[in-house]
Amino acid sequence: MEKVIGAFEKISFPDFGLFDVVAKIDTGATSGSLHATRIKEVELPTGEKALSFVPYGKKRRIMVNSFALKEVRSSNGVSSLRYFVPTTIEIEGVQYPIEVSLADRTLMKKAVLVGRQFLRSHGFIVDPKKGTRYRGEVKS
Repeated sequence: MEKVIGAFEKISFPDFGLFDVVAKIDTGATSGSLHATRIKEVELPTGEKALSFVPYGKKRRIMVNSFALKEVRSSNGVSSLRYFVPTTIEIEGVQYPIEVSLADRTLMKKAVLVGRQFLRSHGFIVDPKKGTRYRGEVKS
């Protein structure tokens, strides 16, 4: 079943304690991205590696054991390595698995970008006229 969402939607990442964040739904972007700072790999006392970061809107670090470092090409063609973490995204009250990259999106208007890979895999259709009520909301 196809689900129609707008170009801007309020979403949540319950695993990170982030709720009602306005995301840009971007069919031009392959993957999704979450604004995060102080991103770094750490070694746990067990010897395992973990990823530590501070997600958008939070002051405390989050630590995850599951992550991957992947190459990403930006819209201007520049490639860089980014950390990706599996998590859960909630859209219109329904939770879905998603893998998002962590990036400093300070210069971007929206802290979260949802890309076409997620949209296709979960049967979303984007109607640019829907969700425009959130277009003007900028991250604080």
